[in-house]
Amino acid sequence: MHETGSRNPDALLSRELGVRQLASNVFNYTVGSGIFALPAIAVAYLGSAAPFAYVACAVVMALVVLCFAEAGSRVASTGGPYAYVETALGPMIGFVAGCMVFSTGLSAAAGVSSLIARSILALFPGAPAALANVLIVLLVAGLVTLNLRGIKNGARVLEGITVAKLLPLLAFVCLGVWFIQPANLVITEVPNLATVLSTAGIVIFAFSGIEGAMIPSGEVKDSARTVPRAVILALGAATLLYLAVQFVALGIMGLDLAHDRTTPLATAAGTIFGPVGRTVIIVGAVVSMFGYLSANVLSEPRGLFALSRDGFLPKVFTQVHPRFHTPNVAIVVYGFLVGAIALSGTFEQLAVFANLAALTVYFLCAISVLVLRKRNVRTEGEPFLLPGGPLIPIAACVAIAGLFYQTVQRDQFVAWLVVLVLVFGLYGIRAWRLRALRK
Repeated sequence: MHETGSRNPDALLSRELGVRQLASNVFNYTVGSGIFALPAIAVAYLGSAAPFAYVACAVVMALVVLCFAEAGSRVASTGGPYAYVETALGPMIGFVAGCMVFSTGLSAAAGVSSLIARSILALFPGAPAALANVLIVLLVAGLVTLNLRGIKNGARVLEGITVAKLLPLLAFVCLGVWFIQPANLVITEVPNLATVLSTAGIVIFAFSGIEGAMIPSGEVKDSARTVPRAVILALGAATLLYLAVQFVALGIMGLDLAHDRTTPLATAAGTIFGPVGRTVIIVGAVVSMFGYLSANVLSEPRGLFALSRDGFLPKVFTQVHPRFHTPNVAIVVYGFLVGAIALSGTFEQLAVFANLAALTVYFLCAISVLVLRKRNVRTEGEPFLLPGGPLIPIAACVAIAGLFYQTVQRDQFVAWLVVLVLVFGLYGIRAWRLRALRK
């Protein structure tokens, strides 16, 4: 559990995030590169019934987000889901949640850094491939420097990126709707529930990211009010955007949309607007990925800070810059790890279990809501209460378990089990060392 009072490192952090800033962070974490590719995958599995997958995802994520809203309004500590689970279920299960969130965020950041660099080079044919490594270093170093100088700076950049990433997607929807062929939207065959859920298990990770976006909880103003409003606003906006994009892309391309699983939106835009439209969407994808990476570098180092605060990592990670009030050591170390993994190319192996790790965190947070409510945990003001008593957290657990079962692959499940064994092993070693020190 956390220390309280003046010795609590969270007290040294600056509370700068309001509803708009936190919603921007959640939105940028959620709307990354996935929306530019997943429409083709949804059509490949479900045909013209592809929007069903998004509806299923929206229902599941609505349950998850509501659980995060109540948990976040009760626990105003840096760490996000790690802090919620640790407070409710104890340090061991909290450590599991923290490691899952951090590993997922780290591998995703490394992968997105590499994708941004390769996408930029794709816009300049003939550029040497080695330049990608230089771009990765400059990109990560720039974001680390920005976030070192205060969380308000990082939040301002995210607000600007939110607008920049929305413009090409909104233009695609608003202009593309006039080129829809109604016949492409006719559902010729209604898929069974198992097919919809298995497809939703893939598409849902275009909706995920809240687990990382909520890590800076200790820097949110009036969390009891801000967290519920921000997460519900961000998910609502992302859901409407995703449905609109899928609807327009399917209306333009029909089932042919499934043939391009790399840049389907760019292909759809190119069909109606030519090479300029395709280029605009590719640039939009780069901006969107940069928005995700910016949110990631703002949020994930706070996970190192929280784990250090609670004794799982060396205390140096709780160091806070005296002027900018940011966890400077955690930010620098995290940036180094992201850059090193991106340059090494090993992030794909780390990402094998990312889907199951995210579902694990969501499941633990849903259970945590029930415990936090029973104990009446509250750190700031009157907490946000979910309607229906325990119904929403229980429904979230059932929905998450169903998706887990429908989407799990043998290699992913084995990787997930290996990670769990390692995490419990590390926790056991720490507990043994603490007992030895007390003797």
